[in-house]
Amino acid sequence: MNNRHKYILSEAKDYLFITLGLMLYAFGWTVFLLPYQIVTGGVTGIAAIVYYASGIPIEDTYFVINVLLLVVALKILGVKFLMKTIYAIFALSFILWAAQKVMPVDDAGHYVKILGEGQDFMSLLIGCMLTGTSLAIVFMNNGSTGGTDIIAASVNKYYNFSLGQVLIAVDLCIIGSCLFIPEFGDTIGRVHKVVFGLCTMVVENFMLDYVMNARRESVQFMIFSKKYQEIANAIGTQMDHGVTILDGHGWYTGQDMKVLCILAKKRESVSIFRLIKMIDPNAFVSQSAVIGVYGEGFDEMKVKVPKKKKEAVKK
Repeated sequence: MNNRHKYILSEAKDYLFITLGLMLYAFGWTVFLLPYQIVTGGVTGIAAIVYYASGIPIEDTYFVINVLLLVVALKILGVKFLMKTIYAIFALSFILWAAQKVMPVDDAGHYVKILGEGQDFMSLLIGCMLTGTSLAIVFMNNGSTGGTDIIAASVNKYYNFSLGQVLIAVDLCIIGSCLFIPEFGDTIGRVHKVVFGLCTMVVENFMLDYVMNARRESVQFMIFSKKYQEIANAIGTQMDHGVTILDGHGWYTGQDMKVLCILAKKRESVSIFRLIKMIDPNAFVSQSAVIGVYGEGFDEMKVKVPKKKKEAVKK
């Protein structure tokens, strides 16, 4: 398979998972959040506030705001990233519209509350777990749902802030605006909306970071074995993975030995253990979680280096 075919398959996979993520987002939002008039962050949250206050369809407000943000973000994120974002904006606008059309309504024309009356908080938890997971799926496949996601992706491109942290800051401003919407009732009613909105923010962004970090989580292996060369060859050739050989000295035995040090993604752990056991079942292996791994094959160091300091180090 040549590089062109690999690229096409990779792009097709991205668009497939982005679409599935958007469908999950629309399902969680329309079924669990919209009927209970729960306010969330993001452009969808702004569109919902406008809908609750004026009746303007959510998909219309969502689309207009995103078009404006896309124009601003074109230079920062590049055409390739924004192509998927543009696709996601059009797709999510349509999916939200379709989801609202198939949602059952009561005699008064209000959306049916699936979990029943008085289950606002439970509906909030389920809905935000679904929307947070869906956002992570979209981000992991090089896409974005637009809106505040564009702002988060722009900041994350240059600074080592998590996507969830950036979204929390933006969402605080959006949710706080509920205090000034008369349609939400008296002061107590508005405060109630803000408190629930803060809960949606925490749950959704926790799920976003959890799913994102679970995929990126790395581990470190320290392998002590007399067959270290065979193990290193197997991991290097069969898994196409780098291995570092360290010099060790046993305190009790007084013997010199080699120690293999491997940094890998957590999902690769089972394969590494399987190779070790096949070659040397008696090998001594320690596995530990690491906070972050930066470099080739892992994450990029997103810190800015002042020009003067960079030149001074070179000198």
